[in-house]
Amino acid sequence: MGQGAGTGTGGPKFMWGVLWFLTIWFLAWPIAFFVAWLWILLMPFSVCIDPLKSVCQALQKCVLLPLTCAENMVSMKPMC
Repeated sequence: MGQGAGTGTGGPKFMWGVLWFLTIWFLAWPIAFFVAWLWILLMPFSVCIDPLKSVCQALQKCVLLPLTCAENMVSMKPMC
């Protein structure tokens, strides 16, 4: 066996990165693509209709979901 000086903590962190990538691929991108058109459509009307502002903010968070997942993937944060 080798005499490496590593602590052996790279495996779990790497797996979190892989899980975040799969989350982006199968969950975040499809949701963002589906919600983006609705967000773009409602955004101009939210200036005139106050209840639409909160709806547009929630839709914007859904559109930014791939960014959030990518940031967590790069930092290899646990999903839980």
